[in-house]
Amino acid sequence: MDKRTTLLIPGNYYHIYNRGINRQHVFFEERNYSYFLGKYTKFVHGFAKTFAYCLLKNHYHLLVQIREEKELLKLIHKNQEKPLSWHTSNAFSSFLQGYVQGINKTHGRSGALFEEPFKRMEVLDEVYFTQLVVYIHTNPQKHQLISDFRNYPHSSYHAHLTEKKTKLCREDVLSWFGGEEAYIQAHATNNTSASSEKWMLE
Repeated sequence: MDKRTTLLIPGNYYHIYNRGINRQHVFFEERNYSYFLGKYTKFVHGFAKTFAYCLLKNHYHLLVQIREEKELLKLIHKNQEKPLSWHTSNAFSSFLQGYVQGINKTHGRSGALFEEPFKRMEVLDEVYFTQLVVYIHTNPQKHQLISDFRNYPHSSYHAHLTEKKTKLCREDVLSWFGGEEAYIQAHATNNTSASSEKWMLE
């Protein structure tokens, strides 16, 4: 499966991720993280449901489900000459381009920031949903950015454990684990090493 050209099919789940060119940073200061999420919400939220995310210094991870065909058709009703997969991929591309343009302007740089195109891997087996969520949330600790991933501020880990308003599909994620306690325990146990290679950036 080509991680760069796999079509984003309505109703399907995907691990979407990418990193900076030559592994360079894509987040340069604290406010960049919220700016990234703001652009994501603006361009992608209408096209995809989001279950988990983690933003690191030089890469990011997202677990999403592309919205069903009927939802997408309502969203693009004025421009249906192109296939739905094109519109969805274009939403992700527009989000990333918008982020890069803002970063370039703010930091006086030019040119690309991320490897292109962004990588995507279809999640076909429900057994991997919980493993992938744990993998995404524990990534900062894996990369030794922090000693305890639970203290990392730029992931969705804590968003699933509060009652604050969120655009994440919180209830779906907790149901995959069997509730909050099982969610917390699965992350504490972190038994993803045996199968996590499939989710790693090349």
